[in-house]
Amino acid sequence: MKVVKSSDVEKEPVQVEGAKGVEIRWLISKGDGAENFAMWMFELQQGGYTPLHTHPHEHEVFVVEGQGIFVCEGQEYPFNREHVIFVPGGKEHRFKNTADGVLRFLCIIPASAI
Repeated sequence: MKVVKSSDVEKEPVQVEGAKGVEIRWLISKGDGAENFAMWMFELQQGGYTPLHTHPHEHEVFVVEGQGIFVCEGQEYPFNREHVIFVPGGKEHRFKNTADGVLRFLCIIPASAI
């Protein structure tokens, strides 16, 4: 079991080619005893973006704060606070922050993917 404020979980910079201004908080993972799913919080600074990438697993996203554009298979989808986004496995995608402030979103993936 784990009960903690997300802001108390340490942020780490995402140092992957193609990422800019991205940090991650590993909220729930195998290290916490979660066998089926992992939950991350991404924080993208103004003008930040995740790398354009593909992976075999799906993931689910809930936008906590900010606004941006979700790019999937070359199509752009604007979103903002409280949007939910389903990303099927095998689809090339990225998230971009288009707001003046931080973009913060939760990402849930299968624990077997990490």
